[in-house]
Amino acid sequence: MRRAGSSFFMPVTRRCIAWLIGAVLLLPLLAQAAASPTPTPFRIGVAPHSSARVILEMYQPLRLYLEQVLQRPVEIVTAPDFTEFARRGMAQNYDIAITTGHQARLLQTDAAYVPLLTYQADFKAVALVAADSRFRQPKDLAGSTVIGLSASSLVTLWGQHWLLRNSVAEATLRYVSASDSVGQLLLKGEGSAGFMSLANYQNLPPAVRSQLRLLAESLPMAGRVYVLNARHARQREPILAALWAFAETAEAKQYFAKHQLGGYRPLEPRELVALEPYANEVRLVLKQGK
Repeated sequence: MRRAGSSFFMPVTRRCIAWLIGAVLLLPLLAQAAASPTPTPFRIGVAPHSSARVILEMYQPLRLYLEQVLQRPVEIVTAPDFTEFARRGMAQNYDIAITTGHQARLLQTDAAYVPLLTYQADFKAVALVAADSRFRQPKDLAGSTVIGLSASSLVTLWGQHWLLRNSVAEATLRYVSASDSVGQLLLKGEGSAGFMSLANYQNLPPAVRSQLRLLAESLPMAGRVYVLNARHARQREPILAALWAFAETAEAKQYFAKHQLGGYRPLEPRELVALEPYANEVRLVLKQGK
């Protein structure tokens, strides 16, 4: 926020200085890339909150920007589901992982990834039903099929806890690959309720969103968090500076506005720690090999 009476040029100057410092600190990484005749792509893994097509489109501006800054190819990759994404992250497959807070916590504690930043917009999970359905209260879902993402998705884990807190008896959970499918399946009558993030609900096509109704909404949680692979830990500050510089570009501002993300913000000190119980559930899923 600009203070009253402050110079218009001061924030620009600070941004320029931060960018220059980041560029200087990136020199070792750039030299390493230049020394290789065919530099390996810098891989950004994005958790499968939407279809692969949507994810590749969403993160195209970031990919193009980082290719210029890093002077090496940058790939946006995802996984078939959240469990496989966590498994690949634990196997060090990503240079940067962008995933919900509970998996970011798991990658931080169990695979030495370094937290970078998150988005300004609150991340919430929601329970949705068809607008004209008979489902008005949690108890109405008893004995029905409820749709979630994979067993280690934050919205699905929240949804399972919500069902337990509300003593919903004998509900069967069906997993689908991406949140894009949840709304369509509800409208087809193939489930009583579905779990997805509030942001993904808001980004559904208007014709779909208008036929759905919110049954419940979570408290804010750490949403899509950027974590850096430990092999790049020495470049944390310049990479972080590059992300902040990207946030000032017209392309980034358009991306933030389109997806109602608000921009980047730093993580609070204990924000990921609060999601340790959910991270532990992902550990159990991975251990069981689901």
